[in-house]
Amino acid sequence: MQPDTFTTTGGWRSLPRNIWVMTATSFLTDISSEMVLNLLPLFLANVLGIKTNVIGLIEGTAESLSSLLKIVSGSLSDRMGQRKRLAVAGYGISALAKPLLYFATSWFGVAFIRFLDRVGKGVRTAPRDALIADSTPPDRRGFAFGLHRAGDTLGAVIGVGIALMIVLANQSGAVELGRTTFQTVVLFSAIPGVLAVVVLAFGAHDQPRTPAAQTPGLALRGLPSSFKTFLLILALFTLGNSADAFLLLRAQERGLSVPGVLLMLLTFNLVYAFVSVVAGRFSDRVGRKRLILIGWAVYALLYLGFALAQTAWQVWAVYAAYGIYYGMFDGTAKAMVADLVPAHLRGSAYGVYNGVIALAALPASLLAGILWQGIGGWAGLGASAPFIAGALLAGAAALLLTIWQPHTV
Repeated sequence: MQPDTFTTTGGWRSLPRNIWVMTATSFLTDISSEMVLNLLPLFLANVLGIKTNVIGLIEGTAESLSSLLKIVSGSLSDRMGQRKRLAVAGYGISALAKPLLYFATSWFGVAFIRFLDRVGKGVRTAPRDALIADSTPPDRRGFAFGLHRAGDTLGAVIGVGIALMIVLANQSGAVELGRTTFQTVVLFSAIPGVLAVVVLAFGAHDQPRTPAAQTPGLALRGLPSSFKTFLLILALFTLGNSADAFLLLRAQERGLSVPGVLLMLLTFNLVYAFVSVVAGRFSDRVGRKRLILIGWAVYALLYLGFALAQTAWQVWAVYAAYGIYYGMFDGTAKAMVADLVPAHLRGSAYGVYNGVIALAALPASLLAGILWQGIGGWAGLGASAPFIAGALLAGAAALLLTIWQPHTV
């Protein structure tokens, strides 16, 4: 089966229509999501007075509860021989869930809405990633996934910029977020969320393919051993990669105002978007493993930077550089999955890949919250502790990845 109207020697214009449509969909979705979700930990801490261990529980549980759906959805897309229908459904659930945050008055309500949003992500992620891989030849996968991540991240830049303008208009210079400001952001975020679903529903099309007779499911039967080893190494890394909500709280703890936090996020996403495209094309030439190793090394150094940061501007500088790690790792790792797994099991593979990350997110975020502010009668080790732990686990995972020898299909 040949990808639709694509030539491996072409440039930007030769990328298939599906890649551009899904990039546009992620662009619009991230405008919506990043407006709200980056302010959510500040809303929990500043407006509702929630401690970091509960914030860690909410973030970790939301990601982990969606992980099974990622596995099921990916497997189902293999069995159906279709990706688009599940992707549209997932984006639609998230678009309907986030506006409900306008009415949230308790951490339990926030947790429930966050769960619904992650259900949407769980349904859409694996089929979407599989459709990108289905639509692109092997020697351009890094470029395709890198472009998709760049579109996603440019959406985040615009979303953060809109949120910043709303915050400046409502509470310029305030250190803590107000309820009315957050509610205004939530209302504006609904528009691009709905547009994203429309673009995907009318713009994308499934690649013709034969449905899989059997899929591996939770047992991972039929998936290559090289892919399973990659998952184990990834799980170790993710145990130290707690929710980025803790990075935002670290910035505020060091004295950065709400507008300052949003400007910091805007800088981060600009770096992320630029690096994603460059790193994606580079991985097609020099190999995925090398790019991931460099990305994890950068991550370890930057997490040490978060731990040692003494001032707000230092956190800002480290967070901007944090975009280098994301740009090098995210799209490259997804292209690696397609390299390791046969085409008829890609949906299942992406479901398991995303599921492993989400399952590891719960203990990672719980550990970070407990290390920071403790639990019960224990006061914790302070704000630097989660970042030191993350740097050490990243180093251990990078060492294992160095030894691992991938076998592509």
